[in-house]
Formats: sequence, C-alpha cells, structure tokens
Amino acid sequence: MRCLVTGATGYIGGRLVPELLDAGHEVRCMVRSAGRLRDQPWVSRVEVAQADAADAGQAAKALQGIDVVYYLIHTMGAGSGFAAADREAATVFAAACERAGVRRVVYLGGLAPDEELSPHMRSRAEVGEIFLGSSVPAVVLRAAVIIGSGSASFEMLRHLTERLPVMTTPRWVSTKTQPIAIRDVLRYLVAWASVEEEVNRSFDIGGPDVLTYADMMRVYAEITGLPRRLIIPVPLLSPGLSSHWVGLVTPVPASLARPLVESLRNEAVCGEHDIARYVEEPPGGLIGLRRAVELALQRVKEAKVVTRWSSASTPGAPSDPLPTDPDWAGGSLYVDARARRVDAPPEALWKVIESVGGEVGWYSLPLAWSLRGLLDRLVGGVGLRRGRRDPRRLRVGDSVDFWRVEEVEPGRLLRLRAEMRLPGLAWLEMRVLTHRGETLYGQRAIFHPRGLAGHLYWWSVAPFHSLVFGPMLRNVARAAERGGRSAPQTPVAEALRDGDPRDTVSL
Repeated sequence: MRCLVTGATGYIGGRLVPELLDAGHEVRCMVRSAGRLRDQPWVSRVEVAQADAADAGQAAKALQGIDVVYYLIHTMGAGSGFAAADREAATVFAAACERAGVRRVVYLGGLAPDEELSPHMRSRAEVGEIFLGSSVPAVVLRAAVIIGSGSASFEMLRHLTERLPVMTTPRWVSTKTQPIAIRDVLRYLVAWASVEEEVNRSFDIGGPDVLTYADMMRVYAEITGLPRRLIIPVPLLSPGLSSHWVGLVTPVPASLARPLVESLRNEAVCGEHDIARYVEEPPGGLIGLRRAVELALQRVKEAKVVTRWSSASTPGAPSDPLPTDPDWAGGSLYVDARARRVDAPPEALWKVIESVGGEVGWYSLPLAWSLRGLLDRLVGGVGLRRGRRDPRRLRVGDSVDFWRVEEVEPGRLLRLRAEMRLPGLAWLEMRVLTHRGETLYGQRAIFHPRGLAGHLYWWSVAPFHSLVFGPMLRNVARAAERGGRSAPQTPVAEALRDGDPRDTVSL
C-alpha cells in the first residue's frame, strides 16, 4: 500500500513510519517543514511532501496516488483557538481525501466517555467524527495513556515518580485508566493498512491492565527500584493549578501538562474490544503496564550513553528514544562537557588518555579523588583500591579504580562507567578529536539520576566540578604536549584559578 503519514515529526508519526516501511508499505510523509525530518534515521527511505493540512491545494498534491492516510495531527498547546484550527484542518483534509480517492483514513484519538470532556479531548473526538462522517471509510482508534519513552503522558509519569517520594496530588490520580504500550498502538495502526474489509467506525484500544494513575506511579517506582511513593490526594487542586505544579517539578512544559492533566480527570477504560475481529492478537497477548515500562526504560538499563536520551541513533524498537523527541523526554541526563585544544598529535593525547588511573592518577586534586574513594569504601563500594590491569593498555571490561571500561575505540574514545555507590548511573568519557588540523581533547562527565536522591546528589557535587574536571582537562592536555609524561597533580590553589582561554566548557 502507498501510505501517507501526517504528523511524521510527532511522537507517534516518527515511530509509525519505520514500522510501515518494515511491513513492506511505501510511505510519504506530509509535513509543513521538510527540514524537521532531517534527523530522522529513516528519512532517506520515504517521500516527503511539504504541505499544510488546512490548505486544500497543498493537501491535494500530497494525497496523489495514496491508498491509506494516517492522520496524526492534533494541537496540544494552550490557547483558545486550537479547537477551531483542528476542526478546520480536519474538514479541509477530509474533503481532499474524498477528491483524491483515498481508500481509508486512520486517526488516533483519545479514550474517554462521551460527556464532560476536557477541551482537548472534546476536540479530538470532534476530529474523529469529521472523518467518520466523510465518504472515505475511516478507522478511529481511541487510546488512553500511551507508555513509551518520549510519550508526553509517560514522561510526566516518569518525572513525577522519580522526583517526588512524597506527593500531595489532585483527585485525578485516583481516576481509572487503561494504559497501552506504544508497541501495541503501532501494531494496531500498521495493521489497518492491510485490512481488506470496508470499516467506518471507532475502536477502543488499551492494554490488559486497568488501574489508577497513582497505581501507575507505584508500579514505576517498583520497577526502577525506588522506595514506595507516598501519595496524599488533595481534592482542591484544579487542572490549571495541577498543570503549573507538574511544570514546576518536572521538565514537561506547563502548556503541555495542562491538556494531559485535564484528560486524566475522565475515566479512560475501554468499553469494547471489537478491534480483535479485524486485527489478530499478538502471540503473547497485549503488553501489560509492567512490561511496557520496562521496555520504555530499556536504554537506561543497558547503560547506553548518548548526549541526551533522545539523541540516540536508529532506535532498536518503538519504545526507544528518537532524535526528534523533545529535550524533556527520556529522563534526566546531567552532563558536564569540556573541550580544549592540544598542541600535540592525536597519538600523544591518546597515550595519555589510555594511561589514566592506577599509579598515574586522574590528573587533578589527588586528595579529592582519594577522599571520594574512601567515602565509597565506607558505604560498601570498591573505592580506588583496584587500580588497573595494565599500566598502558585498556580493553572493554577492565577495572580502573572505581570505574569499569565500557567502550574503547583506539585512538578516539575511552568511556568509563562508575562502579562506586551512587544514586544513579555515571560515566566519564574522554575523546580525541581533530578539527581543521588541530587536536582537541573532549571530556564529559555524565550522570543519570535515580530518584530525588540522584538529583540532589548531582546538584550537591556540581559546584566542585570546576575544581576536579577543569584541572583534569588542562593537565591531560599538558601531559600530551609534554610527550605523554604525566602532568603534576594540581594543588587546590591552582585549581581555584581561572581556566585557560583554550578551554571551552558547557554544563
């Protein structure tokens, strides 16, 4: 089938496209700005049509030769005119589908009762009715909370649970919902490109579990090893106040949190499962909440380090992050990144990098490193006593004091994973870079916090990074410039001085 995916830059669309391609379909993506697709790993495999759904002429061109349309456009921002804009776009686009002879339209809406809907849920229902009322057969899938890394609903759940061990919460945390894994949502969407029967109706889709939002937070805490969350309902918090509260304690913008919170006040439980007549159930059944959360957290469990969780390369599964996910998606990742020009060949810099730890030390404040190792031993950690296997060469799996070598690219990259006792996961990354004939040394300290304790830990040690990682940057570079000989360990007085103008720092 030739499929058109609108909203391809969004959370669902960006994950649906590769699934359709893998199923053997031809895909055209309709976006208002083609440049927004450039970071997608699948962009070279699709056609791109630059068009606005509300422009009849542009929509007609984008729909030429299309069999199945996936309409994944919906406004989530604040403002009073979003419903009218969504209504106009859907009306214009539905008419364009009729004229183009499209075989089917598939729309993903929200799962909620038919009365007392929030403005955003009411708008979604209205868009679904517009397509169901056209002459082109339409399938409207109605889903509640979608569980997957990058999903706005899941990210709000993630951040609230990780950052608040004790929560005073509004009434909506007690509302029943039926979450569904992103993999099952995509499986349903892809299947409708191949269903031969003419169908024009809506379907409720949800996972096997029905539970409250508070239950979902407790499940998340249990899976991630966090202490059981204490949840104290406060009935006076309105959706507006709740959205500002969510915006304050999580990186999810308040403008996005508000429609999410408003939708949670409605019970979202499937009233039927008629979709099973047309789409066969997977062999193991639908994915439950626990497994869906585990899949969404898989990147963290596998300890794969990226600049931010959503900047990974080609995702291995629909629940993985995508480069186009927003900055607040994928969980918190703190980074202390520094770089410096080195007046030495890359080989000399790599020689220094590969010799760190053990008898050579860490090129800055030896007292601070020794104290950190002692503190780690006091709480049952390994401390600095392990040293290293070989004073000159490193391989994946080697121990280096309280680090473990996670990755080595000879001459380019050394990545160490911390094995000290920490409320989170930590890495130290050292790189040899070249730019316009110059040698550059890149250094990153990376931390993925676990719970509130992890966030507090990072901010408690962040003020000392300039005392530890700044001198380390300079002394590694100076050692390379001396031909690989170790630089003298930096005294506190020197560490407190201003950095060298060749240093660049970003936090």
